[in-house]
Amino acid sequence: MEIKFDSNLDFQTDAVSSILNLFKGQKFHDDNLFIIPETSVAPNFLDISEKQILKNLQFIQQQNSLQVSKILDGVDFSIEMETGTGKTYVYIKTIFELNKNYGFKKFIIIVPSVAIREGVKKNLTITKEHFKKLYDNVQFSFNEYSSNKLNFIRQFSRTNKIEILILTLDSFNKEINIMNRPNEKFGSYSPVDMISQTRPILILDEPQNMESEKAKEALSRLNPLFVLRYSATHKNFYNLVYRLTPIDAYALKIVKRIEVASVIKEGDFNDAFIRCLEIKADRKDIKAKLEINKKFATGIKPIHIIVKSGDDLEKKTDSDEYRGYIITNIDARNSVLKFSNGESIKLGQERGGEKELLMKTQIEQTIEEHFQKTMVLKKFGIKVLSLFFIDRVDNYLKKNGVIRKFFVDSFNDLKSRPEYREFKDLDVNIVHSGYFSKMKSEKGMQDDKDAYELIMKSKERLLSFDEPVQFIFSHSALREGWDNPNVFNICTLHETHSIIKKRQEIGRGLRIPVNQEGIRVYEKDMGKNVQYNTLTVVANESYSDYVSKLQQEYVDEYGEGSAPPARNRHQKKDVCLKNNFATDKKFVELWKKISKKTQYTVKIDSSKFIKKCIEKINKMDFIQSRISISKVELEFNKQKEIETKFVGSDSKFIEKTYSVPDIVGIISRETKITRYTTISILEQTTNLELVYSDPQQYLDMVISIIDIELHDFLVNGIIYTPINDSFKIDMFATLKSYSDRIIPSSKSIYEEIVCDSDNEIKFAMDIKGMDDIKLILKLPGWFTVPTPIGDYNPDWAVVVECKDRFGKIKEMMFFVAETKGSLDSGSLRLNEQRKIDCARKHFKVIDVPYDVLMSASELRRKVCN
Repeated sequence: MEIKFDSNLDFQTDAVSSILNLFKGQKFHDDNLFIIPETSVAPNFLDISEKQILKNLQFIQQQNSLQVSKILDGVDFSIEMETGTGKTYVYIKTIFELNKNYGFKKFIIIVPSVAIREGVKKNLTITKEHFKKLYDNVQFSFNEYSSNKLNFIRQFSRTNKIEILILTLDSFNKEINIMNRPNEKFGSYSPVDMISQTRPILILDEPQNMESEKAKEALSRLNPLFVLRYSATHKNFYNLVYRLTPIDAYALKIVKRIEVASVIKEGDFNDAFIRCLEIKADRKDIKAKLEINKKFATGIKPIHIIVKSGDDLEKKTDSDEYRGYIITNIDARNSVLKFSNGESIKLGQERGGEKELLMKTQIEQTIEEHFQKTMVLKKFGIKVLSLFFIDRVDNYLKKNGVIRKFFVDSFNDLKSRPEYREFKDLDVNIVHSGYFSKMKSEKGMQDDKDAYELIMKSKERLLSFDEPVQFIFSHSALREGWDNPNVFNICTLHETHSIIKKRQEIGRGLRIPVNQEGIRVYEKDMGKNVQYNTLTVVANESYSDYVSKLQQEYVDEYGEGSAPPARNRHQKKDVCLKNNFATDKKFVELWKKISKKTQYTVKIDSSKFIKKCIEKINKMDFIQSRISISKVELEFNKQKEIETKFVGSDSKFIEKTYSVPDIVGIISRETKITRYTTISILEQTTNLELVYSDPQQYLDMVISIIDIELHDFLVNGIIYTPINDSFKIDMFATLKSYSDRIIPSSKSIYEEIVCDSDNEIKFAMDIKGMDDIKLILKLPGWFTVPTPIGDYNPDWAVVVECKDRFGKIKEMMFFVAETKGSLDSGSLRLNEQRKIDCARKHFKVIDVPYDVLMSASELRRKVCN
């Protein structure tokens, strides 16, 4: 099978063009004029200024509806593309476009893991002929770095054609790496020296895994011309150039839909059941939301409760099963809740449930989903694959591993059922295989070479009906860098807590599937009655909780109205400014009022701040930990891994002297207050001796209190001052948005109003029918108010015609508004509320009324009264 590629997908073209246009003004270089004589190195060359790059960047950001950068944050550029939308294809195509337009030739793709490296190599291999055809058989080569094949470094450095080198971060981030040692093949130079002279263009695949200081230092030694950073889940953004969010991907129908089959336990109250649903820190304290079993007059029932440190679950449930479950610490930073009996539970986990029974049920459900989809999709030439993420590698790799046994038993049972008779002749021993992180080493690959070759290198073979493997098991090695378009089911047989990790796992199955001819098959190609182009996540409870809250995650990251959009959306369209908008008298007057910029200073009453912290620390609900003494025997297994054998335990309150760390230094560092202030707080508390009972718990609680109080004092003590600067009218530009997010309006400076949420759509629609609203402006992303906790972008600016009780026009009022579905401060995120508080002070200083509104009808009352 040969997978077919489409070079004309608009969203991919936009991503490539965004990078290409960064260097608009760069001259084309396709000769040997810049070869370095001493080493014969043929480098890349950049002859436009950073000032021009910044100008290009700002224009691109406006075109892509991104916040406009004020300064150039180095020469790193971030591209965010949702998993499954062809990120690797995009950056490979970008390489050829940069060469075609500017003559750049030296590119290094840097990856953080073996899985991603193999994925990149595979993509370069299967797209080789495709790109040759697209770019007139341009000469290029790609090689994976190997310390045994340094001749590739010479070739990379000296040839005058497109050279693509694939490096893992680990191959050059340590001084002992061969890459960093002088080599006689290069005279007195090391391989890194040779590479650095080429001024390579770095392409970082999954750069969130390369954010350590050590990694940054290693990357800088390569002396890059510039750096392109591609990921769906960036940790930090650097000069964000292009963004294709999960919302965009759903809207464009370029990924599968997602559904969740949640497998949970109900009933059976014979054990102390605890499930941690949420851990939340607010201004006052840290609390957790638990699901437990409570005794009522009518019997035991599961309930949700909010708990804090010191709460006794035995008392809350009136049940002896919970004896010893007194909450000693809720650690919001590490998402863990600890009990006095020595046990602990992490966010999303449970104890007292039937874990193995739930696993077996999940496996059965996944096999059934697999069979059902196969029966439908096989006639379209689509082979269904199912992916299992498991809790422990040995649970599958060992012949008697519990997951392997459950799979074999469930598969054989299900295939014997009448409804699945077409699978009755399948041999369970040949339909499944696994790839795990322990295979990252060369030895690990050799130990199971067939599985490695099939899963990591032979994507086409895995898609073929001729290949019997249909079920793939993995631990974490396939989290990033690997995907397969025909993964239709993902079964999570382990607890997962990192949001990035979960999104990456789901991303393994988001791609649109391909048939036996290698052609992508969209749901519209299957007919109206076939709705199987769906990724099914067969989840444990914690995963179900996450996916059900996926909308909130998108809102937190991308703003309101960012849930996966409804199907049948149209493509993005341009939203243009009206002719002569800049001379519209109402707009000019409004803009003159609201566009004034300010700067802020912060005055904190140190004595009040210290006093407040002391009050809170003195009231800490600090419980002396009940120490759990557990005895275990340590032994090594055949894999030379440490295993523990439990021999007994006891628990009681014990007076013990701990080695107390530098608490002043730690608190100062974590809260960013001075040592003097820290000492002033601690020396006036009345419970400092608690640090000897449990130093870590004491530090966690004190740091949390100081952090919360400091942010409150920063916001309350902020003072804004107008400066001689303002937002310029010429920053307005054409926007892009989906049709169902656009409201036609005669009252805007644009032909239509672009809305970010359903709430904003309703607000804009209501405005249309209000004659006294003369102008409405959706404030652009670059219109921001500076605050100590990040810039704030308000929603609207309006011009309101106020009349007296006789209907006579009294005055024109200019107003800035934030629209929310609720004014309850508890429903607003803490930082969001703080930014709104800062905005009130900013707009008061520049004499512009500002408020938070729930509806358009509030405008008259808020503005004209």
